Amino acid sequence: MAEEFPAPGDVTQDSGEQAGGTAQPPQLPQHVVKRTRMGGLWLASGSFAVVLLLLLIFILENGRSVDVAYFGAHGHVPLGVALLLAAVLGILMVVIPGTARIVQLRLTARRHRRADAGQVAASRPQP
Repeated sequence: MAEEFPAPGDVTQDSGEQAGGTAQPPQLPQHVVKRTRMGGLWLASGSFAVVLLLLLIFILENGRSVDVAYFGAHGHVPLGVALLLAAVLGILMVVIPGTARIVQLRLTARRHRRADAGQVAASRPQP
């Protein structure tokens, strides 16, 4: 019959001794490494490099020249570049108004914090 071994950390006997009669060393606590900003930055930069590589491959595979016209301006650009430019402009159409809204909300929150701090200071009894 096959002999079964206990998993690490399992206690096989109540006395703390192994079958051979030697004392088992105490189990050390398992340390968990917390996530850090540098770890997140490393992951983000690695992901960014993969995305850039995929974009480069996309542009190189779609190198056929196409005609582009916009408000009277005409030109010839590779298809991959034209599609990438359209995607970037679409992202900017979302990011710019979003950034303006975030700034607006932060200014409003700052005004509210100042008003609340003024009310708390006014409600404290003067010595």
